[in-house]
Amino acid sequence: MGVGFLTRGLLLVAAATLLSTACACNGVKPEGPGEGSLSFDPAELKLASDAWEGTVSVTADCDWGVTVADKEWCSVFPSGGISGTTKLTVSVKENPGDKDRQTVLTFRYGSLTKELTVTQDLNPAAVKPPVDPAIKVPEGYALDWNDEFDLPDGSLPNMNNWRFESKPAGWVNNEKQTYVPGARNGVQTAFIEDGALNIRAIKDGKDVLSARMYSKKSWTYGYMEASIKLPKGKGTWPAFWMMPDDFSRGWPGCGEIDIMEEVGYHPNYTSSSIHCKNYYHSIGTQKTHEQYTAGAEDAFHTYALEWTADALKFFVDGKQHFTFANDNKNNDDTWPFNKNFYIILNLAWGGDWGGSQGVDENALPCTMQVDYVRVFKKL
Repeated sequence: MGVGFLTRGLLLVAAATLLSTACACNGVKPEGPGEGSLSFDPAELKLASDAWEGTVSVTADCDWGVTVADKEWCSVFPSGGISGTTKLTVSVKENPGDKDRQTVLTFRYGSLTKELTVTQDLNPAAVKPPVDPAIKVPEGYALDWNDEFDLPDGSLPNMNNWRFESKPAGWVNNEKQTYVPGARNGVQTAFIEDGALNIRAIKDGKDVLSARMYSKKSWTYGYMEASIKLPKGKGTWPAFWMMPDDFSRGWPGCGEIDIMEEVGYHPNYTSSSIHCKNYYHSIGTQKTHEQYTAGAEDAFHTYALEWTADALKFFVDGKQHFTFANDNKNNDDTWPFNKNFYIILNLAWGGDWGGSQGVDENALPCTMQVDYVRVFKKL
């Protein structure tokens, strides 16, 4: 009889131990007599990707403290409270990433803990669409932005990617064209046809109309590339180039990157250049290289720039033909290429260079065709 009682007692102790262990899993001990109690409302936070600030009501019958697992993007105030109800302010920064993220607020009271989970959605703008396997990505890079111009014939390009310049003839370089935003009086200067962007110079009465387009996005460093078929005719001056967001130093101090230019009186000779305060054509110090690109006016060719902190390297059909190196003097007069630049596509008519040997209006209308524009960023 005594042995049976002892055995039953040992079994009860063992069962109680197992129950205690089971209830204390995940670092949360059960509330019990003398331990105090704590609750919060809401029981969890599920947030959008935008920055957010709100409150959590914490009710306790004892003193408590709270810590945040990831303080980089989530913070709380105050860091604790006393018996009663406290309004805890939770502040969350915008999620810039392409993945959801999560952190935990851990409340400690007595020897116990409770956790509140904070989940924030990914940023839709950071989600990149799947890369078309037909797009050749340079080694060490990833596709950051592109326009393949795959829209219905006759439509404008995707205006989420571009904006048009509107300027009269003579606005710059004594050029003869009037830039209009894609069309004027039904006369189109920028339109999609057969999966390519067409930038057209065309007569409209006494005027020659054309288009000049700027990418809405800008970059510091990257691999910029476009596939282009050039127009024909004396007077044409097509270009694929870049200018900075910050124009406070004016031209040429702000810097200019010409990935590809050609003038119609010198057909199929394409050039790449840079301009800055110390190096530009008006004083004869520009840094440039021109080469013969066979068939540039008859077929699409790829013109590219690899831009790093060390150098600007220019390519035609994957072959490097010109390099401008950073002199590392930390001098904007010789290297202003350490800030955001945007892409420009345009077809000028005449002007200081394009019209230096006259223009042939019989060449109008003429068209610069762009199959795609792509920007890749280093991994």
